[in-house]
Amino acid sequence: MWFRQLALFRLDPRQLPDFDKLETALARHPFATCGGLDWYSDGFVPAAPHKPDQMLARAGGAALVTLKREDKVLPAAVVRDFVERRVAEIEEKELRQVGRKEKKELRETVEDDLLPRAFTKSGRSRCYIDPQSGWLVADAGGTKAENLVSAIREQLPPFPALLPRTALSPATAMTMWLAEGAPDGFELDSDCELKSPGDDGATIRCARQDLTAQEVRQHVDTGKQVTRLGLIWQERIRFVLTDKLELKRVQFLDVIEDEASQAGDDAEALFDATLLLMVGELRGLIGELIEALGGELPVDGESSPAPAPARPAPAVTPAAAPVGDASVPPWE
Repeated sequence: MWFRQLALFRLDPRQLPDFDKLETALARHPFATCGGLDWYSDGFVPAAPHKPDQMLARAGGAALVTLKREDKVLPAAVVRDFVERRVAEIEEKELRQVGRKEKKELRETVEDDLLPRAFTKSGRSRCYIDPQSGWLVADAGGTKAENLVSAIREQLPPFPALLPRTALSPATAMTMWLAEGAPDGFELDSDCELKSPGDDGATIRCARQDLTAQEVRQHVDTGKQVTRLGLIWQERIRFVLTDKLELKRVQFLDVIEDEASQAGDDAEALFDATLLLMVGELRGLIGELIEALGGELPVDGESSPAPAPARPAPAVTPAAAPVGDASVPPWE
C-alpha cells in the first residue's frame, strides 16, 4: 500500500475534480482482459480490495485510483523461428528467395497467428488525488505516470494536471544543498549522483557514503551538478530526489508504520489507516520540498507571483521557460 516512488502533478485549483463524478467516469472504463488480437488492454479496478463495488478509495479528503494494464508477451525469438520456417518452406517449394518486404509481411502474419495464444503479464499503477493540497501523486515515474494521468483525463476531460514549476531547478537546489547543507526539515542521507555538464560528462555515484565528506563535496567545486540526492524528511520519510522532481526509493520509516499498525489488526482497517496516514505525511513532505525549491511559479492564467525562495539562490541558475508554457518545467 505504501507508495515507493512519487511523480507529482499540479491540479488546477479552478477545476478540482468532483469525486462522485470521477467515480462514475472510471466505472465506465473497467479493466477487461486482452482480446485475441490486442497487444494490451487497460482499465480501472477498485482501489481498495475490501470495497469491490467502488473504484475510488477515499480517506482524508483524498481519493486513491488504480489502473490495471495487461500486455501480451510474444518473445522475439519465437516469432523469428516461425518466420524462418515459413521462409524456408516458401524458398523450397517455389525455388526463389524471399525478399525483405515479404519477410516483414510474414512476420506480421505470424504475430497475428500467435497473438491469441500468447502469455500475458499484468501490472497496476496507482495515484491519489488530493484537492486539499492541489496535487495528484502517482506511485510511478516517467511515462508510466503520464499514462496514468492520461487515462484519468480520457474519462473525465479536461482534468488539467500539469508538471510542477518551481523557481529553482532540482539540480540547482540539490547541488546547493550538498555544498551548504540540507534545507530546514531535511537532512542529507547517504546516496547521491553527480554529473559534469555536457552529454559526455563524467558521472559520479555515491552509495552509503557520508555526503558531508570533503571528497564528495569537492565534486561540486569542480563544476559537477547533483542529479540525484538522498534526503530524510523530519526523520519520518527517506527518499532520493531526482533532477526531474521525482522521488525514488521512498521509505516510510518505522515510526509511521507503527502508527498505521495501531489502527487495527484486520487488513481492511490497516488499509484505510495506511492510506489516511500516507496522504497526511506526503502533504507535509511535498509542501516543504516545494518551498525548499523556491516555491512554484504561476501557471498560465494565474497572476499571483511565485513565492520567494526559501533560501538564497546560487549565483547561476538555469534559464526559465516562458510562464505560459505550463507543461514544461522552467528548468528544462
